[in-house]
Amino acid sequence: MKKIIWRDYLGIAVGAAITAVSLNMFLIPNKVAAGGVSGLATVLHHLLNWPVGIIMLAFNIPLFIIGLKVMGARYGINTLFGAAMLSIAIDVMAPYTPVLTGDLLLNSLYGGVIGGIGMGIVFRYKGNTAGTALAAVILNKLLKIRVGQAMMAADFFVIVFAGLAFKSAELSLYALISIFVTGQIVDLVQEGPSTSKAFFVMSSQPKQVADAIIKEMDRGVTVLQAKGGYTGDPREMLLCVVSTSEVTQLKEVIYHIDSKAFVIVTTAHEVLGEGFTEVKI
Repeated sequence: MKKIIWRDYLGIAVGAAITAVSLNMFLIPNKVAAGGVSGLATVLHHLLNWPVGIIMLAFNIPLFIIGLKVMGARYGINTLFGAAMLSIAIDVMAPYTPVLTGDLLLNSLYGGVIGGIGMGIVFRYKGNTAGTALAAVILNKLLKIRVGQAMMAADFFVIVFAGLAFKSAELSLYALISIFVTGQIVDLVQEGPSTSKAFFVMSSQPKQVADAIIKEMDRGVTVLQAKGGYTGDPREMLLCVVSTSEVTQLKEVIYHIDSKAFVIVTTAHEVLGEGFTEVKI
């Protein structure tokens, strides 16, 4: 258990450092305030010349105290660690982090990608960096406001504030690009790339289809009990997960047996277990 806890803290620290690089190298120097407390701190840094990390910590301390009471000690400790590591990393690394380009589009894209990687790692190791994410969780717990809606409202406020403070609607538009990219990369880091497909198969010959999949493709099949919504008749639905390279082959196996089979193919971002990704704890 201690090994797992230390691994989580190391992961949170690494993620926070990567996020700090994205802020110092791309976003903060170019006034791209991509929402959240970091965006608000970016604005105040350029207006008042205060260190970004200290500003973020000052905003996060009251949020942390509230979060500790609302969400519990374990969540609060991980959040405090993540927020502190990010704030420290930003201010310590700032003098040594080069600014690679002044192009706002490049800064928005690369800042979003690298920041998303860092935040994704933090979340993957059960951490948080406080800010609007923590505020959103608190509002959800206390007022039943959806986390996504609360975060969008907070980010929108910061972006509008940044646009007014910097007197540039263009900077606000670039900040929106960075927020979108960050969100996509965070999901990718947490869930993994879309390398697997899940097939849901409704067939009049479920036993024959399942046997063919097992025999010809050496893939497991799960039989789910279903019921027709219109007829009310009980039916069997097959669930099978395959890699993207096996999609065409599985379709051929299914339709060779039942040309009228009803098939739904969905993306499985992460598949754990035998035949796929080994589970490591």
